[in-house]
Parts: sequence; structure tokens; C-alpha cells
Amino acid sequence: MKNRLIAVLWLFLFGMLCTDVVRADSEASAKKRPNILFCIADDASFPHMGAYGCSWVKTPGFDRVAREGLLFNNAYTPNAKCAPSRACILTGRNSWQLKEAGNHMAFFPPEFKTYVESLADNGYAVGKTAKGWAPGVAVDANGKRRDLAGPAFNQKKTKPPASGISPIDYAANFELFLKQSAAEKPWCFWYGGFEPHRGYEYGAGIKKAGKKITDIDRVPAYWPDNETIRTDMLDYAYEIEYFDQHLVRMLNLLEQRGELDNTLVVVTADNGMPFPRVKGQEYERSNHLPLAIMWKQGIPTGNRVIEDYVSFIDFAPTFLEAAGLTTEAAGMQPITGRSLSDIFQSEKSGMVNPERDHVLIGKERHDIGRPHDQGYPIRGIVKQGMLYLKNDEPGRWPAGNPETGYLNCDGSPTKSVILQLRRDGKQADFWEWAFGRRPAEELYAISEDPECMRNLAALPAHQGVKNSLKKQLQDELTAQKDPRVLGNGSIFEKYEYSDPRTRHFYERFMQGEKIKAGWVNETDFESQPLD
Repeated sequence: MKNRLIAVLWLFLFGMLCTDVVRADSEASAKKRPNILFCIADDASFPHMGAYGCSWVKTPGFDRVAREGLLFNNAYTPNAKCAPSRACILTGRNSWQLKEAGNHMAFFPPEFKTYVESLADNGYAVGKTAKGWAPGVAVDANGKRRDLAGPAFNQKKTKPPASGISPIDYAANFELFLKQSAAEKPWCFWYGGFEPHRGYEYGAGIKKAGKKITDIDRVPAYWPDNETIRTDMLDYAYEIEYFDQHLVRMLNLLEQRGELDNTLVVVTADNGMPFPRVKGQEYERSNHLPLAIMWKQGIPTGNRVIEDYVSFIDFAPTFLEAAGLTTEAAGMQPITGRSLSDIFQSEKSGMVNPERDHVLIGKERHDIGRPHDQGYPIRGIVKQGMLYLKNDEPGRWPAGNPETGYLNCDGSPTKSVILQLRRDGKQADFWEWAFGRRPAEELYAISEDPECMRNLAALPAHQGVKNSLKKQLQDELTAQKDPRVLGNGSIFEKYEYSDPRTRHFYERFMQGEKIKAGWVNETDFESQPLD
């Protein structure tokens, strides 16, 4: 009897020991999975970061990530507007593969699970601060609100240094998230700063950062070069720097906690700068975005500059692979993007994978203001220094109708200057470049003409290149089942705006209803149509 009790006791103790070992192994395995810190500025163009050689924007945080990791020279969003760009990031699919979520101010379809939701289902602590996927409405099949980028941590506030800058203390909220997360769990955090989205405090870059208008090395050829535009650009730079200051604090915090080495840090923006001819369009400065990535334990050779063409649809599969998940295990719809792990594991700079020689871009309906809530559909391909664009409705106004304020272009001092020049009968070219109608096809040698000033599409010498890019674009969109290519592009205009206050804006406004569009100035509206 005594021997039996001893044996039972021994078996009990052995079982407990084994349980502890299994638990310890499980926790160790969880800790091996990387943390993920995804940092996304709101409206910042390539190459406006210090690491790219931009002297009038100071970004020590971004520069550190680039220096200790990878700096990408050819990173593109498929769609240069907030909500569709972020939808591509979260799902790994192009915007034309996302139904309603391919539009701006949309209802996010329940069928598309995000990588953040998948990581949460598979042992990750998740959270975000400030702007996640927006603007729009995201609910599940039962009508319950979804946190596409994670639950919000916005409690911590600070006094913003200028009007227009958010009072949310991004870095403090990140610290709060870390304190509330279980120590044994890996985590995924989305830092979605509101900067440099408009509006700006005019002159803040000069008055509060000590910048000078002579700091600007070049004003793009499609804007007038004057004090107002330069001041506007410096205010934009000031807000990028504010975003970066919080990034610096986050990196320092992770270093203090001993978590930086096994944290996959991604720093980018959702679309180009909020200026005419850039944000909401599909030109080089619209879709081409800054990108730096570091992960000391997962990228053996850092301090590399990468020339491969990468798309925002590549983020989701990268994060899933790093977390040890397949798309199927993650419960997500098929992913079009491909993991960046081949670049991570390489020791090469320059072009790592020759197959990554192009990206696809495009748009459907962005902001309100066209008759019948119409969009401005574009499809395009960027390949080896060339940009080809197909404008499917060239008869429409690309930035929105003039009589309703060109609503796909944020109000700004730069916009106001360009509009007034046309009204005064002066320098109308700037208005044409920013707001005028466009041909059905555009082709630019962006390696030589990054501002896309010279359309080569009609020139005989460039027909071979144009036709080759056009065919490749058509073939890939067909394989991706793009409704626009398959003859059902009008479906994107049947999807309702998520905010009922903005539906049928054009008709209501033209009938005399007083509707405010808060992101433009009252002077942006033309007194009558310009047709």
C-alpha cells in the first residue's frame, strides 16, 4: 500500500513537471514569434524622409529603422487614398479585389478578414492608436463592430505643438498597450498617426521648427514656386517630423524593455502628400511611398538599400509568415501579395529578386462630388522605371467636379493659389496639371520624369513599351478577376457611401442644399460648371 502511494505521488509529480515543461516550451515558442510594430503616417510621399536624402524633413526615427534594417526605394500602395490603401495592407489583396472596400468611405465587407484579426485569433495581443482603417464602417455578418487594426488605445493625451496636430499621445498609448499585454504573448501594434494629414497651422514649420523657405531644394514643376507653396510644404514637413518623434520614443521604449531585437518594425505612409495632383491620384508621387523595415533577429544583414518593387499587399503575407501562419490557418481570403522574406533573408542590396520588377496600381471611387456618385476609374502598372495609366472615364474630372469644389483634393493654400491663378487668367497650366481632364492613356518615364510632366503615350517611339505594359496589366488584372476588366466596373459606383450625409452630394448641392464638405475650403467651389 505504501509503495503504491509513493508510486502515485511520483506519477503526479512527474505529470506536473511535464506540464510545466510543456507550458515553458509553449511560452518560449510564443516568445520566438516576433512582435510587429506597424507605423503608418497619414499622407506622406516618397522621398520625404531623411534617409532618402531629403534635407528639409528631419526623421531620425525613420532613418534609424532604415540604417539598422532595410530602406526600400520602390514601395507602392495599390490605391492612393486612405481607406482603400489601408484595406490593401490589412488583407493582402488589391483594392479591385475588395468589393466595397475598394472605394473610399465604404462599408468593409465581412468576408475579408484582416491580418490583425487573424493574429489575435492565433495568440497575439493586438492594439492600435489613432487611425486604423478609415474612413468607413466595418461590422461583421451580425452587425457587430470590427476592430480591423486592433482595439484602440487613445486614452493618453498631450498638448499638440500646433493646431491641426492630434492631441493623442501616440507613444504613451503604445506604452500603455505594452503594460496591459500579457508578458508571455507576442504582440502586434498599429501606430496610425494622423500627421501629416490636413489641416495645418499655416506657417508652423517656420515659426515653430525654425525652417526657412529656402530650405526647400525644389518645388515640383506642377505647382508655382512662391512663398505660399513653400510655406505649405514646410508645414507638411513639420507634421512628418511630429509623427517621427513618436516613432523615436517607441523605438527607445522597446530598446529599454529588451524587445527591440525581436520586433518587426515597419514604417511607411498610406498615400502621397495632401496636395494637388498627388493624393488621390495615381501618379508617381501619389502611390510611391517611403518604406523602412527592421527586424534584428529576422533580417540578418541590415543597412541595405532595396530596389525591388514591392506593394502594400506584401505586408500581410509577410506578417503571417513571420508569425508561423498560412493564409488558410489565418482564416483569410486568398492573398495576392507575397511575403518579403526572400528580401529579409538575402544579404544583397539593390535588386534582390529580379521577379519583383513591377507593381499594379489603380483606383475607383474616392471622394464625393461627381454626378450620380461616380468615381474616376484608373488602372496602371509601374515597371522598371516606367508608369502606364489607363483612364477608363477620361470625360470625367479626375479630382472631382469644379462646381462642387474638386472634392478629391484636400483644401490647402497650394490648392487655393492654383485655383485663383486660373480665375485670374494667369498660369493656367498649373490648374490643368492638377485638375484638368486627362487622356485615356498616359505613359511616363518616371526614372527621368518622376513628376510625370511629359506624357509619352502618343509618341511613335514609345508604342512598343506602352503596348507591352498595357498587355501585362490586362493579363494580370484578368487573372485577379478585376470587375473593371471583366466588364462589370460599374459595380464600384453602385456601392453606397458609408456616411449617409455624403450620398448624392452632387445632386443635392446643385439643387441648393447647404452641405458642408469639411476637408475643402469654401473658395474651392467654382461659381458654375467649367464644361
